This record gives sequence, C-alpha cells and structure tokens, in this order.
Amino acid sequence: MDALTRRRFLLASGVVAGGALAAGVGGMGLAELLRTAAADPSAAARTKKLVLVTLYGGNDGLNTVVPYAESVYHAARPELAYDAGKVLHLNDALGLNPVMRGMKRLWDEKRMAIVLGVGYPKPDRSHFKSMDIWQTASPVEPVTTGWLGRWLDGTNASPEAAVSFEPVLPPVLAGETRAGSCVNVGGMELPPGITVDMVAALGQSEPGEPELQARAAGAYRDLLRVEGLVRGAEQHQTSASPASEEAEVLTTGPGTRSVLETQLALVTRCIEAGVPTQVYSVSLDGFDTHAMERAGHESLLSRLDRALSAFVTRMARTEAGRQVTVVVYSEFGRRVRANASQGTDHGTAGPVFVLGPEVAGGFYGEQPSLADLDDGDLKVTTDFRDVFGTVLTSVLGADPDRYVGGGYRTKPLPLLAAG
Repeated sequence: MDALTRRRFLLASGVVAGGALAAGVGGMGLAELLRTAAADPSAAARTKKLVLVTLYGGNDGLNTVVPYAESVYHAARPELAYDAGKVLHLNDALGLNPVMRGMKRLWDEKRMAIVLGVGYPKPDRSHFKSMDIWQTASPVEPVTTGWLGRWLDGTNASPEAAVSFEPVLPPVLAGETRAGSCVNVGGMELPPGITVDMVAALGQSEPGEPELQARAAGAYRDLLRVEGLVRGAEQHQTSASPASEEAEVLTTGPGTRSVLETQLALVTRCIEAGVPTQVYSVSLDGFDTHAMERAGHESLLSRLDRALSAFVTRMARTEAGRQVTVVVYSEFGRRVRANASQGTDHGTAGPVFVLGPEVAGGFYGEQPSLADLDDGDLKVTTDFRDVFGTVLTSVLGADPDRYVGGGYRTKPLPLLAAG
C-alpha cells in the first residue's frame, strides 16, 4: 500500500479524530503475555479482575428480584406477578425469579450480593441517555469518557488492560488518551476486498508522520495483535484443559450456547491462560420487554443464570479465578404497573448483582417502596456511583472520586474485601 493511499485511509477512517480510539484497540500476543507471567506466575494470579456484564434494554428488576410478599406487586401486574410459592426465596420478602436456580445456589453459598434500588438522580427513560449515564458515571453533565476509560487514562494502561468481547467498544472503556480493546467473539471480519496484509500495511509506521496519524496506525497494528491474543488463548486453553462436562458448558462453538456464554468462555480462557487483563466487558441484550414479557424475560434470565453460575463456579477453582468479581447491571428497571400488552415500560431503579469468591453475599441498600412511588416509578435508594466506586476501590485499587464523574463523593459499600 503506497504512503498516499495509507494516509488517506487513516484520515477517512476517523480513527485519528479521537486520541482515545487512536490509542485504543490494542494488546499483545499470548506467547509474550505468558513469558511475562512466567517471570513470577503468582503475581498474575494475585491480580484482581473485574467482569462487567451489561444487560441492554432495561431489565425488569421486579420480576428478577421479586417482592413476592407485597400485595401492591400482585395488584399492579396480575398477569406478570409470580406467586410466592414459585419464587426462590431469599428472605421473607424477596426472592429470585424461578428460573434463576444457579444464582440462588451462589446466594446460598454467600458468593452473590444484591444491591437494591440502584439508579441515579432525575432518571431519564431513554435507553441511550440512561446507558450513557451509567457508562460515564456522570448523570449531571454529559462527558465523552467512560468511568473505566478514565481509569485507563489515569493508570496509563496498555491496550490489553481492558478487553470487551462485544461487537463494538462500549463507551465505558473509552478514555481521553487510552481505550480498552474490542474483540468480536466471532473473530475479526474484514470487508470484501480487504485482507489481513492490507490491515498490517496500515500499521506500518512512517518517519516524520503526525503523532495522531502514527497512533492511528498503531491502532491497526494492535487490532491484529489482540486478535492473535484471543485466538492464542483459545488454542492454549483447548489443548491445556481436559474434556469435562463443565468445559462443554464453556465452549465457544456454535449450537445452543448464548452469546453471553460464549463471551464468558473467552474471559475464562484468557484468565486461565494468564492474560494480564484486569477488566473484561461482556453483555446480553433483549431486555426491552414491552409486550408478552413473561416467557421472553424468563428465557433471558435463564441464559444469564446458566452463564453466570457456570462462570463463577469455575472461577472458584483457581487462584487467578478467585480474584474475579462480576458486576451485572442494566440501564434502568421497568415501571411497577404492567401495560396493556402484558409487558412493562421503561422505569427507574433496579437491582445490581455482584458475584465472586471475594464477595460478601447478602442484600445491600434498601428495597424501594411499592407504596411510595414517583409518578408510578420506584424511587432510587442506592446511587449507582457508590457501586462503581466500590469496584474501583476494592477490585482496581483506585481512588473512586478521581474517576466517577461530576464531583460526586462516593460512599463505598462493604461488598468486597478492601484492596
């Protein structure tokens, strides 16, 4: 590829328009990572790790953590409410959806915490606006960086420090000068007529080129390196792990496995192969249940339950896995009253799940009152920034007030062991 064509492509691609994306999409080969870990294998195993699970669409928290003892709940959604006898009881007021048996087991084992009534001030019922607020941790004013992206900036992190196994890089991993790496679970797909060699040519540096253009070229280099990292991790784990029933649960092959299971399978393989990533981002969508909610929501919760319970159970078996904390959130809950289509509309507060071997299981925060609503919606009782502040402190060892937006002073929750 000649220099003029390359320069035009880099400029047209838009990569040079933002320092974060130019510095982002990156990583290193698995062999290099394993050589680094070999110098002190115990150090990598002791590194704490975060797995952030995003439920896109607005999960119905009232039919996930069910207030089965509340008469208002049953009256507000007669076709959708769960009878007390079917709910998986957590205490004398709340229970899990009947399909969430794996997560109920984790609750019984004190490896799952539920933070109640989580949201932000002056809720916005737009999917895009609300998710933007959650991922930037800035409900007061719009910002262009995610709370984890700012952590990447502040630590001058390398591209493999945070990896997303989603189709596009989520805003939460975008900083001003750093960004996480984005790896499609289906592998890198190039447009027709574009070859790997052509992408590699875009990554060749040229003497005297502008800094942002050089960083853009580096992004293409790193794209290929991260692809190699993940594929190498898959090969390493496949050859290193004996066949077992649980290994089948974590396969990345086609079939009946959900997208979330596939994503968590890659997280598992990277962790067990010694990849030095501290943050992983995965997701499950489809939670915008405006009509005929019951069956569809149960199907989604079944996938979530199966994927998370298998993942957390497997993580508990190794030293590296025992450093993993999982946080599950959605952009908002649903309204208390069902709509005329046997579904629910966009609401406000909802539960956040925190899972892992180091989690202090149980309830945190206060369940919102069903008798004291704000225009038909639950009132927020726990600020979401306190949850993310806890993660920054206890998992990433960072000052939460440095990375949470809007000058908010976080109040960490006793969810995890400090530091």
